Amino acid sequence: MIDLKKVRTRAEGDAETHGYHLNPDTDFLNDLLEGLRKNEERYGYPSCPCRLATGIFEIDRDIICPCDYRDPDVMEYGCCYCALYVRKDVYEGKLPIRPIPERRPHDIQARANGVDLEHPPTRITAVGVPKGAPLKVGMKVWYCKQCGYVCYRESPPYVCPICKAKRELFAEITMGTG
Repeated sequence: MIDLKKVRTRAEGDAETHGYHLNPDTDFLNDLLEGLRKNEERYGYPSCPCRLATGIFEIDRDIICPCDYRDPDVMEYGCCYCALYVRKDVYEGKLPIRPIPERRPHDIQARANGVDLEHPPTRITAVGVPKGAPLKVGMKVWYCKQCGYVCYRESPPYVCPICKAKRELFAEITMGTG
């Protein structure tokens, strides 16, 4: 069983590192942290507690907390989609927490919601590609020009999970034919 204190410590550390705060409503915050804990136990990774996860890393990678959409949401609206992470003005009560629009692209949501959980794909490897599976149409290899982070997905993340560079600093890696 995953310890809730570890989940909280990880979220607090990430918030502090990026100049954010955790939601000031203690009961609401505890519910979010409990959701992260349950998802990590269920899926092996802490998927966002406010979105429907599939349990398939390759599909859920953009909603692993902190999700790809957190930083742009906090910058624009003062909090992330689920309101776990908030800006200082929200934390201090100077700006209310309001619902914000979903940034997760509709095609990714549709694919996530249409996954046949009765017949999931083969086990996902650490890099998110099914072992022995051919590369999928639409998937690309991206690298961060700032730190060198490499990922395999349809589009680059909004923010690099390593160095926090913006999406614009990602470039597609293409393979020459000879």
